[in-house]
Amino acid sequence: AGLSSSRSPPPPLYSGVSQAAADGAMVVAWYMDESQEDQRKLHQLEPNRPVSSEELRQLGVRSWKLDADNYENDPELAQIRKEENYSWMDIITIHKDMLPNYEEKIKIFFEEHLHLDDEIRYILDGSGYFDVRDKEDKWIRIYMEKGDMITLPAGIYHRFTLDEKNYVKAMRLFMGEPVWTPYNRPADHFEARQKYVHCLAQTV
Repeated sequence: AGLSSSRSPPPPLYSGVSQAAADGAMVVAWYMDESQEDQRKLHQLEPNRPVSSEELRQLGVRSWKLDADNYENDPELAQIRKEENYSWMDIITIHKDMLPNYEEKIKIFFEEHLHLDDEIRYILDGSGYFDVRDKEDKWIRIYMEKGDMITLPAGIYHRFTLDEKNYVKAMRLFMGEPVWTPYNRPADHFEARQKYVHCLAQTV
C-alpha cells in the first residue's frame, strides 16, 4: 500500500517504509535496528517493522499533517495553538551554515534525554528523525518531513537527528515561557518521568 494522498511520497530511499502509512498514519515510524552506522541512516529492521499512529498515541506521541507553505496564516495551526495553549513559538534552522555550534548541537540533540514539559515541533522544510522509547525500552524512529507536527510528552526518553539531507527548518512551540533543558538518561527521579511511566502503565 502507498502513502496517503495527503502527503507527498518520500524519496526512493524511504520506499520501504510506505507500508507504515497504509493506515493513514500522520507520520511514518518503525522499530530501529541496533546498527552503529551513521545515525542519519534509516536504521530499519529486516524485515521492516512499522509502527502505526495508534501505537505512537499509546506512547503519548501525537501528530498532525499541516500546510507548511501557509504556516503564518494557517487556521488549522492557529486552532491547534489555541486548543493546546501553545502561546510561544520560534523557528530554528538546523544546518551547518545556519546553526551556531552546529556539530556540538547535533551531538546534544542525539543524546538520549527527557524534558519536564512537552516538546512540540513543526517541520516547515527539510526532514529528520525523532527517536522515542517504547514500553519495552526499544527505539522507535519517527520520520518527520515538511508539514509534519509532533508532540512528545513530558517525561518520554527521546533524541533527534537530521537525516542524510542534513537540513531541517522547524517551528518550536511551547506553553508559556520556553524551557529547553534536556535531562540526559538516567533521569527517572523527575516527577515528569514518574507521571509518564504511570500513564504508560494505564494504556493497553
